[in-house]
Amino acid sequence: MEKEENLVKKTCRELGITQKELAERIGVTEKTISSWAREKVEIPKNFPRLIELLKIELSYKEILQAINRTSNLQIII
Repeated sequence: MEKEENLVKKTCRELGITQKELAERIGVTEKTISSWAREKVEIPKNFPRLIELLKIELSYKEILQAINRTSNLQIII
């Protein structure tokens, strides 16, 4: 049986961000993210939900940026 990819590493890869950026976005220290990535400390049960919310936030930002590029209307993000 193949071991499942670490959730922190998978999240950073999918979002194209560093562990430091992930830490900043969810409000934890870089050291905490590093510990989760190295599986030194168990990832909290609410982490997957935080990642879902982060993905939603990033999607909305991308949509608003596209609107700003294609219209005279400027939406502050």
